[in-house]
Amino acid sequence: MTPSELYHLLHQVSHSIWDRRNLAAVVQEDPQLISSLLKIAFQDDAPISCKACWVLEFVAKERLDSMLPHLNVFTTNIGLVRQEASIRPLAKICEYLTKSYFIDKSTATQNAITEEDLEQITKTCFDWLIGEHKVAAKAYSMTGLLLLGQKFKWIHPELKLVLEQNYHRGSAAYKARARQTLAKIS
Repeated sequence: MTPSELYHLLHQVSHSIWDRRNLAAVVQEDPQLISSLLKIAFQDDAPISCKACWVLEFVAKERLDSMLPHLNVFTTNIGLVRQEASIRPLAKICEYLTKSYFIDKSTATQNAITEEDLEQITKTCFDWLIGEHKVAAKAYSMTGLLLLGQKFKWIHPELKLVLEQNYHRGSAAYKARARQTLAKIS
């Protein structure tokens, strides 16, 4: 499949799980498409960039290892995205990466992720947590930061401070995840 064919297919993708899963399966069969998908995902002003992010999330969920060769591109660009519809799936991918690295202790993930990648994920997750974003991106960021705190000891005190300061303004879902996160930090 060519990048232009992928672009055409992305135009047809709706928000339905079925659409996203089907296109993710196509990408998984041809991992060279991940590079093209990332280019589209990070064209933040393009209307279909969020659709590329939706598909990337499904690729990461099913075959995180297929994204590992592209981690530098991913981590370099995640902080530049401004579309809310793109931020949620990117935050979920960060959660997948941190869980794979810290919980599953996947050798492939640990060998692929550099210190700079982890630092960029940390910075971006804090930006999403502090910024005016929907609760899903904040929740995924909390999980990622909680795990990243195992490597970078300064994260847990900062995360605790942010959660305590913003707790009273958060939605019920935010407060629930913040309580869980604070309990794990303590």
